[in-house]
Amino acid sequence: MTIRVLLADDQALLRSAFRVLVDSEPDMEVVGEASDGAEAVRLARQERADVVLMDIRMPGTDGLAATRMISADPALAHVRVVILTTFEVDDYVVRSLHAGACGFLGKGSEPDELLHAIRIAAGGEALLSPAATKGLIARFLAQGGSGEDADPARPDRLDALTVREREVLVQVARGYSNDEIAERLEVSPLTVKTHVNRAMSKLGARDRAQLVVIAYESGVVRPRVE
Repeated sequence: MTIRVLLADDQALLRSAFRVLVDSEPDMEVVGEASDGAEAVRLARQERADVVLMDIRMPGTDGLAATRMISADPALAHVRVVILTTFEVDDYVVRSLHAGACGFLGKGSEPDELLHAIRIAAGGEALLSPAATKGLIARFLAQGGSGEDADPARPDRLDALTVREREVLVQVARGYSNDEIAERLEVSPLTVKTHVNRAMSKLGARDRAQLVVIAYESGVVRPRVE
């Protein structure tokens, strides 16, 4: 199956560079380019994109607002938004995760990292660079912020989870993959995937990235600031 990629960035030169890279892969194709968030949402619907590479700062409708619109549209439930950012520690990134983005990637990443991120997002893994995303969220929450899109911290929101689901949630928040969690808890990767999916369903999380946010906000995992 070919991964349909939409590029959303107000810099034409950067979009051109991404297009050349993505179109060079046999399993990917760029189906559209947008210079602002409103156009990105329109093209995501029109071109049936699988993955949107979304810049945060764009004129008009920015990437944060566009991510909210995409995640709120049932017709776009299959679309995965990967936030492109120049800054690794950025409150907009955390707010984007709350808004429904599946993760983030630095604009200075190596080409192979970008292509790998697209494949992971399209495959439903959702959380890109788990340790980096977890670290960013931890540092941001440790500073006393959780973004204007966040729900207040509510430890009781985890009451619906089973003991095993809570254990898996902790491991997800610490940045471990399904295979790593399976090894640590001595269960099969399929069992871990089932627990992750059930936790997302019970907590109303769109993907693993939002599970990480919920884990930190609820206090089940505490941020460590180096």
